[in-house]
Amino acid sequence: MSSDDYLRRTVITRLDVSPSDESLLRETVSEWKRGCQIAVDKSWDQYTSKTTVQQIAYDDIREQTELGSQHAILASHQAAENIKTCLSRREDGKSVSKPTYTSPTVTYDPRTLTLFREKEQVTLTTIESRIQADLVLPADENGYQYKYLDGEDWELTESTLHYRDGEWYLHIGVRKLAPETQQAEETTENGTVLGVDLGVNEIAVTSTARFFSASELNHKRREFDRVHFGLQACGTRNAHRTLETVTGRETEYVKHVLHSVSKELVAEALRYDCAGIVFEELAGIRERLPNADWHSKWAFDVLLTYVTYKAEAAGLFVETIPPNNTSKRCPECGFVADDNRPERDAFECQQCGNKNHADYNAAKNVADAYLRREQQSSRRRGVSQYALKSGTVTPNGVLLPTLMGLRQRTWTSLTHNKANSVV
Repeated sequence: MSSDDYLRRTVITRLDVSPSDESLLRETVSEWKRGCQIAVDKSWDQYTSKTTVQQIAYDDIREQTELGSQHAILASHQAAENIKTCLSRREDGKSVSKPTYTSPTVTYDPRTLTLFREKEQVTLTTIESRIQADLVLPADENGYQYKYLDGEDWELTESTLHYRDGEWYLHIGVRKLAPETQQAEETTENGTVLGVDLGVNEIAVTSTARFFSASELNHKRREFDRVHFGLQACGTRNAHRTLETVTGRETEYVKHVLHSVSKELVAEALRYDCAGIVFEELAGIRERLPNADWHSKWAFDVLLTYVTYKAEAAGLFVETIPPNNTSKRCPECGFVADDNRPERDAFECQQCGNKNHADYNAAKNVADAYLRREQQSSRRRGVSQYALKSGTVTPNGVLLPTLMGLRQRTWTSLTHNKANSVV
């Protein structure tokens, strides 16, 4: 069974820890950071995979720290993940340095953490023994945590212990089998997809003309870059430690924004009664969008991951298609030419005169390309149209207005809102 067969969630709750046990946790955190650092130092120039890092660093972690065997393995895996992220950022032209570990966190898995659902307790492995802690769950039984902790179909996976603001928090990872693929495919023959384009000035644009601007994210990342540059120029040990902290904050900020965008993309698909969401394939996307400040290849991967698991939970599928001429093709007449893109954000067909926002135009082409591939596939999902704000379109270019679309057309004709009058 592959990881793609599961839906995954993270349940965050505070822990009630006794003073003596808190001391053990602090010592475990200290040893964990040492173990991760040993793994990074040993394998920074030799990274190929988690397995490689584990083989290189495991013995040294056991000899030089108080971590048990399973936590030594987890520390090497954590180091491998961080090295991989650094290499990805380097490929995107970012300046990176070898990771250092200062954050008070520890990774746990089902071998080092046991969850007692009925008692609302956990036991955690430390450098000496297992400790017991109570989960401080919301008094309101409608709190989201209960949905995942009470349901036996959600099984425990890798989790993370955090210490912040004088409290211990546990980010509990859970998963369950995704609905059968066949269930996702059992759509009507008139099923609809939502096309999504990832752009330069926009994080995402949908075929329903929903724009997710990247301006605020670009601004924030430029601020982070200025701080990075100043700290790197300083070059002191304290500056290096601060740099790692700032990098962590930037990562968490970007993840927060991408979580929000992914949630809204799924909501948009549901709003237009879509069966699935379609993106361009991510391979080579940095070369296609070299001027996009808001993202790296890592950010695209994260966004697609977030959309995928949120979509699956909502009963939608997510697919990708090759990016063949999606930015140059006219969805109205099918004409393809470089001159169709006179400016970065503008599209103007040189054959039929169709004008539109370039990213919105590309989102429609993404959806249309998927439908054409669907027609030729031997294993179809039963989708035959893609969603617009004003209705749906078939691969033959037939517009099927909806009641929502007719109302929207009336409103836009009254307000003369050019941004929302696209079809």
